[in-house]
Amino acid sequence: MTARKILFPTDFSHTGDAALELATSLARERGATLMVVHVEEPPAAYGGGEMYYGMPEPAIDDLEQMLAEVVPAGSDVAVEHRLITGDPASAIARLAEEEDVELIVMGTHGRTGLLRLLMGSVAEVVVRQASCPVLTYKQPPANSTDDS
Repeated sequence: MTARKILFPTDFSHTGDAALELATSLARERGATLMVVHVEEPPAAYGGGEMYYGMPEPAIDDLEQMLAEVVPAGSDVAVEHRLITGDPASAIARLAEEEDVELIVMGTHGRTGLLRLLMGSVAEVVVRQASCPVLTYKQPPANSTDDS
């Protein structure tokens, strides 16, 4: 019997904060290991080693440090961190299959229209490619509790 694993992909944005809490809760309930993974795209993906925001890419050591800082609340959940390279959606789906992951929990930016067309949806492709269930979580806007 293989150990239970829940995979949580992160792009280090705050859209994944609530998804991390959900993934942690599910891992705790199931006695599963939480795999926190970041996929670093090869520099050629944006040309010249600059991301589409015009910022230089972080060094591998910096990415490893950032990844190590993505930890669930509480210390009662086993955590593994992985830094892998490739196309994010394909790499996430491949890792999930290789590690016999039972569930992927990921945040989504909720882009629509032109932004979605230009930047795509990693979550959407993961849902299509993954061999296990994928739970996506769109964090509600900060002002969603306003009645105005």
